[in-house]
Amino acid sequence: MSYGVFNLLFVVAVAVVAALALVRVPRERRGRVLTAMAVTVVALSAMTVVFDSLMIAADLFRYDEEALSGVVMWLTPVEDLAWPVAVGLGLPAVAEAIGLRPGAARPKDVR
Repeated sequence: MSYGVFNLLFVVAVAVVAALALVRVPRERRGRVLTAMAVTVVALSAMTVVFDSLMIAADLFRYDEEALSGVVMWLTPVEDLAWPVAVGLGLPAVAEAIGLRPGAARPKDVR
């Protein structure tokens, strides 16, 4: 199995879970969650391209060229971008599903 096929299956699975989690989010907050997802995907993808490229340039690791598509961004194979996409979709959706929201009231410590 190529890296691309494996990554596609993983991202599709995470996207399904994220979509199911978003169903629980009230409509008035859904736009904010989608924005959080987009910002997270862009930020993590940019960091992945930069740091993967630096590690590849330093020859810290190598890929099986037969399993890659050949499409690269700087030195990073496009297949490596599946992980930040999966995290960017999954993390905000799961955080919403379990009730973690920035600025939300937190219960006081019970002693």
